[in-house]
Amino acid sequence: MPRKKQEPEQGAVIENAGLVLDQPITETLEKNYMPYAMSVIVSRAIPEIDGFKPSHRKLLYTMYKMGLLGGARTKSANIVGQTMRLNPHGDAAIYETMVRLTRGNEALLHPYVDSKGNFGKTYSRDMAYAAARYTEAKLAPIARELFEEIDSDTVDFVDNYDSTMQEPTLFPVRYPSVLVNANMGIAVGMASSICSFNLGEVCETAAALLKDPEHDILDTLKAPDFSGGGYLVYREEEIRRILETGRGSVKVRCRYSYDKANDCIDITEIPPTTTVEAIMDKVVDLMKAGKLREISDMRDETDLSGLKLTIDLRRGVDPDRLMQRLLKLTPLEDSFSCNFNVLVGGAPRVMGVGELLEEWTAFRQECVRRRVAYELDKKKQKLHLLLGLSKILLDIDKAIKIVRETAQESEVVPNLMIGFGIDKIQAEYVAELRLRNLNREHILRRLEELDQLKSQIAGLEKTLSDPKKIKAIIISELEEVVKKYGQPRKTLLYYPSNEDADEIIDEAPDYPVHLFFTREGYFKKITPQSLRMSGEQKVKEGDVVAQEVVATNNAQLLFFTDKQQVYKASASDFTDGKASAMGDYIPAKLGTDEGESALFMAVTKDFAGHMLFFFENGKAAKVELSSYATKTKRKKLLAAYSDKSPAVAIFQTLQDGEFLMRTNNERVLIVHCGAISTKTTKNTQGVQLLSLRKNVVKSVQPYKEEMLENSHRFRTKTLPSTGSFLKANDLGEQLIL
Repeated sequence: MPRKKQEPEQGAVIENAGLVLDQPITETLEKNYMPYAMSVIVSRAIPEIDGFKPSHRKLLYTMYKMGLLGGARTKSANIVGQTMRLNPHGDAAIYETMVRLTRGNEALLHPYVDSKGNFGKTYSRDMAYAAARYTEAKLAPIARELFEEIDSDTVDFVDNYDSTMQEPTLFPVRYPSVLVNANMGIAVGMASSICSFNLGEVCETAAALLKDPEHDILDTLKAPDFSGGGYLVYREEEIRRILETGRGSVKVRCRYSYDKANDCIDITEIPPTTTVEAIMDKVVDLMKAGKLREISDMRDETDLSGLKLTIDLRRGVDPDRLMQRLLKLTPLEDSFSCNFNVLVGGAPRVMGVGELLEEWTAFRQECVRRRVAYELDKKKQKLHLLLGLSKILLDIDKAIKIVRETAQESEVVPNLMIGFGIDKIQAEYVAELRLRNLNREHILRRLEELDQLKSQIAGLEKTLSDPKKIKAIIISELEEVVKKYGQPRKTLLYYPSNEDADEIIDEAPDYPVHLFFTREGYFKKITPQSLRMSGEQKVKEGDVVAQEVVATNNAQLLFFTDKQQVYKASASDFTDGKASAMGDYIPAKLGTDEGESALFMAVTKDFAGHMLFFFENGKAAKVELSSYATKTKRKKLLAAYSDKSPAVAIFQTLQDGEFLMRTNNERVLIVHCGAISTKTTKNTQGVQLLSLRKNVVKSVQPYKEEMLENSHRFRTKTLPSTGSFLKANDLGEQLIL
């Protein structure tokens, strides 16, 4: 026997104790982090092809072994305690897993646990579930489809964590449960988000694919179906992308009705990705901001009959128009992102519905094949015993004589084997017969099964060798499941019309504001009242205010960047600030590209006027501001101006004026923007104003008469011009060097 490892004696020196040793980060990741990451992926967060995570499987199998597939419910605390024999993660985690599987929580289309008591609601953040000692549960009828064949060698079993009992690696589910109930999980470096589909549609699709692998899935599997109901905004290209790739998103909106008598809107179903509290918080915020003046009050009237949010309207409000705005501004319409990441053979794979059903079919075929083989083996064993019994029928008296005359009990079986030419198993069976059964009538009655058994064995062998018969069994079982548990869609399909495509204009309150934009890209919106009470503008060290514009809260803002792009926003998108605050950093606020900086802010309400772009190569472009107006709320426009030469200065003009251009060798030119022809193309190179050889334009600024003493020297009638050298006696008071 191997020697037991001795513990270090008291006072013994342990090698490297108390020392901090250098270890390469790659070795740390490989030895410490990677095993943890793989454990989370394979054993915790990602569902397998039967549609369950290990935590679900351990809980449901424990309930099955407790005899909860039928009969009365038992306390949830009892179930949680028993489950800890398979799942050592603690009672709180086990009970939370159980809560989501219950009928009371309403998280699943087809719950696996029939519950009694308060299990909370999936659509409520604050409606907590009761403690396990107060609630009761048992397995729901649909759980029979998980355990019907589990004792027929259909799946493999493994030891639990302390090797005291065994548990199944998968459930032999008789329908594609992986698509029927929603399942989400976040692992390390990957995640899974599987939406639920209607049971009838899934089974019909699986059966159709078994009959015809070229079947168009969209013909039978219309769209996801969520337990909370609502309306799914149906766009065929999005649904088809999800079915084919396993990735994409669908929009789900609430279901509501207008109560004319009380002049209120009742919301009874909401998207699966939000909660009642999140919706109410958003509506309250919008009401405080003055963006929802049509609402006088909103309250939660959820009771035992189900979810109900009531919105009281002010007099004369169009409820449908208000709901269109609420769908745009609140989580009453939300997106569900799909990522069909499933463990197949211990490896995570993102699959479309077709591939997922193909893998489930292969898994189910193996389950049916193992079940048929198990039944065949049992019937062959029974046939073998009956064949041995048939031999003693010829001489029952001989069998009785052998047993009676055998001196030792251990010799009974060998003597029967010799006397009738049967093997040990058959002899054991004969020897175990009760004395009352050793009569001709009983034995003949048992032997009547021989022909039936032989026929059944032949049929099972034929089924086992014919894949078509295996598929036919699966199809018939799918049809049976639909007949037992099928139900109408909860989430109805909403086909958007042209009216839905029209953008709902956010009617933000309009009031005077002062807009500030700094050279480093910081933006502030300050009301006149706040500005009067403020002191000096706070800016980042080394930064200065480059632009100050008087506008209103609904003004449109265009931020031109150094990568020839423009980002659009509204002043109302920014909160009112103070002079003492730094303001919003535009690249971060608008999500510009990495390394991109904002150069200039244009402010407009009607897109009147022009944009002027001056470049280092001496050219200038004049583009109508209306060229940047769009019919939709596009946030980013590419090719906003020419990229042939770096921009030196950008200006917004409502009327023509003069600009002073200066080169790096101190040549100066005063040019009137009327001399620059207007272009319709945004990224035009413009016209040449300064003739340059090896020099470049250094700066451009609007010209005022006080800037230069002898301004006539720097004007010209013909363009391009070389400009004139700047002398000391030409400098005026307002010229910026």
